[in-house]
Amino acid sequence: MKPGSLQVEIARHSLVLSSLRAAFDPALRCLLVADVHFGKDAVFRARGIPVPIGSTADNVMRLDILIAQFEPTLLVFLGDLLHAREAHATETLEALHVWRARHAGLRVVLVEGNHDVHAGPLPATLGVEYVDEPWRLGPWALCHHPQTVEGAYALAGHVHPVYRIATRNDSVRVPCFRFGVNCGVLPAFGSFTGGAREDGRVADEKVFLVVQERVIEVAR
Repeated sequence: MKPGSLQVEIARHSLVLSSLRAAFDPALRCLLVADVHFGKDAVFRARGIPVPIGSTADNVMRLDILIAQFEPTLLVFLGDLLHAREAHATETLEALHVWRARHAGLRVVLVEGNHDVHAGPLPATLGVEYVDEPWRLGPWALCHHPQTVEGAYALAGHVHPVYRIATRNDSVRVPCFRFGVNCGVLPAFGSFTGGAREDGRVADEKVFLVVQERVIEVAR
């Protein structure tokens, strides 16, 4: 996998948008990821819904690729790292411990989201710091829920933004980054997550689509 990326300027600051559905601040050496929903497949199976196994492995693989590509010193999850309490399944936590051991020197922070509250805390052995939103870092206010934060530009997740591309005969929804005047929203990182918002852009909003391992800006 050779992910593409696009460097953009948001609120007069540089961000690199990755086709793996993450963002990187090169000045802060900070990798930003929203809505992984680790263990969602395990949750569904625990509740009697037959779904395929493998989303945790795919999420971990893409995190490894991002860390190798950008070499961050800080990884911030913008909420909903876990999906629900059943996500504490043995196989999910074992995979996370193996992943964390590979990146033991990396600082990992979780801006707690609504699913994290219901799921309960991760084992302390994973070395994940919990913080409340908004968490200020450089020019950013890092959040789970999109919001306006005085004196900072908010970066958030939660809504799993997608954009509908339509032709005369067909249409497809693709993940996207959406940046408004005061707040930007990252696409859901998790491979077993759906998309929610798909309406057209609002005034002064920049939209960047994730399409075929590329990040493409939607023309105005």
